[in-house]
Amino acid sequence: MPTWKSVSQALAESVIPFRPDALAVPGWSSLSALAALAFARRRRIPVILMSESNADDCARHSIVERMKSRLVGLFAAGLVGGRRAEDYLVQLGMPPSAVFLGYDAVDNDYFISRTKAYRKLGAMPGMEPGRVLPTQFRGRYFLSSARFIQKKNLFSLLEAYALVRSRWGKDSEPWPLVILGDGALRSALAARRAELALDAHVHMPGFKQYSELPAYYGTAGAFVLTSTTEQWGLVVNEAMASGLPVAVSRRCGSAETLVVDGENGVTFEPDPPAIADALLWIARHVDRDALSRASLAKIAQWGPERFGRGLSDAAVAALSRDPRPPGVGDAVLLRAAAEIQARRS
Repeated sequence: MPTWKSVSQALAESVIPFRPDALAVPGWSSLSALAALAFARRRRIPVILMSESNADDCARHSIVERMKSRLVGLFAAGLVGGRRAEDYLVQLGMPPSAVFLGYDAVDNDYFISRTKAYRKLGAMPGMEPGRVLPTQFRGRYFLSSARFIQKKNLFSLLEAYALVRSRWGKDSEPWPLVILGDGALRSALAARRAELALDAHVHMPGFKQYSELPAYYGTAGAFVLTSTTEQWGLVVNEAMASGLPVAVSRRCGSAETLVVDGENGVTFEPDPPAIADALLWIARHVDRDALSRASLAKIAQWGPERFGRGLSDAAVAALSRDPRPPGVGDAVLLRAAAEIQARRS
């Protein structure tokens, strides 16, 4: 586990030789981030805060928020994922002119090329041991990918999928549901799947490595993320770069930035009836190819290039601001915040 001293020493050894004009730090709550902030301020190096936190992504307490406001005041600029994260930094005291977008990005070209290659193979990826979806479901199954923890809201997804099947109609066979991932709730989710009589229709192939994901993104019909709270949700970026229509909970930071209702997918409140409505809307859409094209066009604006531009703009802004001289009070604040974080860990 890193300590204040070990992080400071590592920074001195790896950063100082580059003589940086500015330093970008991911977040403000970890011991490593706080030590890096203190390290840079002692050397009068302006610091860019990279953040995806939103005001409503967890319970907020006034005392903690006041401490955060003081911490944010020590940064010279911010790089955030979307508008909600931007609003939160401004709420904490950072000038709007010093906050830039583009933080949350994935390698779009990787998913575009790898899913295209997998589609050409004509194969279907493996499900649970000994099970493979029939090729008739190629481009016709719902896909989700998440850690099996409470906030991912996967029990509600199962309940919603049961509603989908009950409302599907007799004109075609309902789409299966595939949930990638693993975690402490796996056994409970498997039990609930059985209670809902969905064993034959809901597949949980387990956690998949980065190199395995295109096989699923490339053969699914739509992607769904049902979290009750999510700072961003990079799986949405991955799915859109793979050309999938997306159904995303409005509690996810990426929802209002990446999803245009009716254009490349749909957003919803994370309760079973609303999730079911979203899934049925996508599955019944008369032109899913148009939704797919819209996903690709939208995510093209939010790739690594956007991250690079945002970071560059944040650096220019950071260098143009007069840095507040480091003081004893700031040092005490940083060490106190680091101590709180260490106790939580």
